[in-house]
Amino acid sequence: MRLPIKPLCLLALTSFVALAADAQEPLSADVYPDSRSRLPSLGPEAPTGVDRIIAHGSGGLVRWEFALGRALSELSILATAREWDQPYEWSLHELEALAVGLEPRVIDIVRDRLPLVGISEQEAVIIQTGREIFGDHELSAETYARAESLLGRANLVDIVMLMGEYAEDAVRLIAFNQYMPPGWRQFLPLPFTPPDDIHPDSRSRLPYLRNEIRSESATPSIYGRGLAPEGTGPGQIMRRSRDLETLQASVGSRLVRLANLIAARELGDVYQWTMNQIAAPEDGLEPTVIDIVRQRATVTGLAETDAALIEFGRELLTVHTVSPSTYARVLEIFGEIDLVGFVNVMAKSASDSALLIAFQQQLPAGQEPLL
Repeated sequence: MRLPIKPLCLLALTSFVALAADAQEPLSADVYPDSRSRLPSLGPEAPTGVDRIIAHGSGGLVRWEFALGRALSELSILATAREWDQPYEWSLHELEALAVGLEPRVIDIVRDRLPLVGISEQEAVIIQTGREIFGDHELSAETYARAESLLGRANLVDIVMLMGEYAEDAVRLIAFNQYMPPGWRQFLPLPFTPPDDIHPDSRSRLPYLRNEIRSESATPSIYGRGLAPEGTGPGQIMRRSRDLETLQASVGSRLVRLANLIAARELGDVYQWTMNQIAAPEDGLEPTVIDIVRQRATVTGLAETDAALIEFGRELLTVHTVSPSTYARVLEIFGEIDLVGFVNVMAKSASDSALLIAFQQQLPAGQEPLL
C-alpha cells in the first residue's frame, strides 16, 4: 500500500521525535541527495518511493525475459523462497531452475545456506542480496556495490523487484498453509513442522475454488504459464481478493493501517513504518496500540480484533508459519474474504520493503524516523 505524506502538526504520539532537518543523520555515501536513495532522481515530475525505484528497471517481464537469462531469474526466486522458508514456492521453482540450466550445486548452496564458493560472481551476489534483504532487513553498501557492478543497475532493480514479487506470494502461501500438491515432493528443509489444518482438495486452509467461479482478480502473471497446479498456489488464494477500498469499507481504515504497521515492524522497514505512523491518527489508530506494535509488547488488554491481527502478523512475518489456533482465531473474527484482504496488505508491504531496503530509500528531508 503506497501512502501519501500527511501533515504532522499536533500529533500526540508516544515516543514521537520532533521534526528537524539538522537533527537527521547525514546520508550514506552511496545515497543520492536529490532522490534520497541509491538510485538517482529521474526528474522533478518523476514518481517517488517504490514507483521511482521500479522506473529504473527494464520494464519487461523479469521472470521470463530477464536480460541475464532465465537461470538467474529462477535463482532469485529460489533465494527468496529459501529466506521465507516457503516449501511450495521452492519446490516448484527448483524444478523450473533445473529445467532452464541452473546448476544443481548452486541450488544446494541456496537450500542449505552454504558458503558462496565455487559458483559465478553473479550467482553469488544474487544469493547474498536475498540473504541480506530478507534475513538482515538491510543490504550492505559493499553487497550493493558488487551487485550493481556485476549485474548492472537496471538488472539489479529487476532482480530485487522479482524477489519482492515472490516475497509477496510467499506471505500468502504461508498464511494459508499451502501444502505441496498430491504426489509432489517437497525439497526444502524447514525449521518447523507445517500444521495439518488444510482442505484435502486445495491442500491449503482455503477451500478449493474451480476456474468457473474464480473472481475478476486474475492469476498473477508470474504464475501465468501453468507452473502452479490448478487448485493450489497464490492464484487460488487471489481468487478471493478484494481491492483495498472494498477491504477498508468492510473493516475500516484503522485496521488496514494497523496491518501495514505490523508488517513494517516485523520487516524492519523504517520508511514504511514512519509513513504509516504519520497517517495513523487520521485513521483513528491509538498511540498505545502503535507503541505495542513498535515495541513488540504483549497484546494483553487490547481489543480482540487488534490483538488477533497483531499476533497473526508476527507469526506470519517472523516465524514463517501460522499456528492453527492463531489462524482459527483470525478466521472467526474477520471471515475468509477479509482475512485474505489483510494478508494481501501485509504481502504488498513485504514486496515494497524489498525495494525500499535494497535501494536504501530515505525519508523525506526533515522527517525523523519513528521506528
